Amino acid sequence: MISLVSVDLVLGNSQKSWCVAKPSSDEATLLANINYACSQVDCRILQKGCPCFSPDNLINHASIAMNLYYRAKGRNHWNCYFKNSGLIVVTDPSYGSCIYE
Repeated sequence: MISLVSVDLVLGNSQKSWCVAKPSSDEATLLANINYACSQVDCRILQKGCPCFSPDNLINHASIAMNLYYRAKGRNHWNCYFKNSGLIVVTDPSYGSCIYE
């Protein structure tokens, strides 16, 4: 298991990263993450009719909300912790017209 400190060392400053929800996260945690992140950042991209609404499920919406928060707060590893339900990835999770920035 890679610790959060070693993730910083691996990523350095040149590697782009994103924050997504761990697939093992339960529904209550995902919902709490959406509610928290969207209370801090603009989550309109998740509204029905917007590019990241579909697929309409908790893990997708949580990942997008968590990444919006992570990005807004400076992409620090601690901004993707979410009570150990966040995962920093280096593969762009964007799909279709839903672009993870």
